Amino acid sequence: MTQSTHTSKPARITPGEHDPGPVSLHARNVAFDFEATPLHWIPGHPMSSNVISMLNLLLPEGERWFVTTYNEALPLVADEELAATMRGFIGQEAMHAEAHDKVLWDFLDRHGVDPRPFQRQMQWLFRKALSPKQSWSEERRKKDLVERLWLIAAIEHYTAILGDFALNNTWREHGSDPAMTDLFTWHGAEEVEHRCVAHDVAVYFGDGYLRRGRAMAISLVGLLMLINRGSRFIAKSDPTIEYSYWRMIREYARGARAGVLPTLRSIIFATFSYFKPTFYPDQIGSTAQAVAYLAASPAARAAHP
Repeated sequence: MTQSTHTSKPARITPGEHDPGPVSLHARNVAFDFEATPLHWIPGHPMSSNVISMLNLLLPEGERWFVTTYNEALPLVADEELAATMRGFIGQEAMHAEAHDKVLWDFLDRHGVDPRPFQRQMQWLFRKALSPKQSWSEERRKKDLVERLWLIAAIEHYTAILGDFALNNTWREHGSDPAMTDLFTWHGAEEVEHRCVAHDVAVYFGDGYLRRGRAMAISLVGLLMLINRGSRFIAKSDPTIEYSYWRMIREYARGARAGVLPTLRSIIFATFSYFKPTFYPDQIGSTAQAVAYLAASPAARAAHP
């Protein structure tokens, strides 16, 4: 894979006026160099830097679980167009897992934050607790597959929200590290680009308003617990700052006001939007903006000179 040196920052890409229409999903073979990236990569916002970096603890195992579940579902899909988008989704999620896995060992570990204890918990959750059981009957396994597909659809609602935030925050205005900024903005742009896939797949296997709502409720509670746990884990492990729970809350509010973290209000509003009968994922974010950033991303450009 081609390494990106990240000697310059791409200009902010604003939402386009015209949607480019359906896009062909494909994995972008990118790589990132975090050798010069400081632990607190958003200057003046150490706790906010840690909150965003916390995603590196959650994403690799979660996205490998997405890939495993979709590979399980793919042979059951007769719609070739949907199957093609699933294959593109699988490729992108596999690359996301690889990119964030690199951060664990080339960035967090090097800065004195040992990710191994948290990673063992993530491996248990996604490889054991959320995996199908071989002892189950075929009928039960199929029902469980549908439930997992709806869980993924609900989680992807939040990744689309965070992807839109990654494309429209103020990290660059605060002098953020170019490599880490590109990692999360590239990832966020691809989340916006493929934000409809998980919903379409779940609907294909079995729609239902109660099923959607149940999946969202489980995902919301689960994500809140994991994000809180992961943020506290990094804050406590950070060798350069003194941790307290109340300091985390104050610093989160300061980061949200500065635009380097999403506001709780925006997340709550977007959560409720999922329950509208007319909801469809393309209501979150701009495909034109996402595709424009992916064309300008230093890592993506370095992979395709």
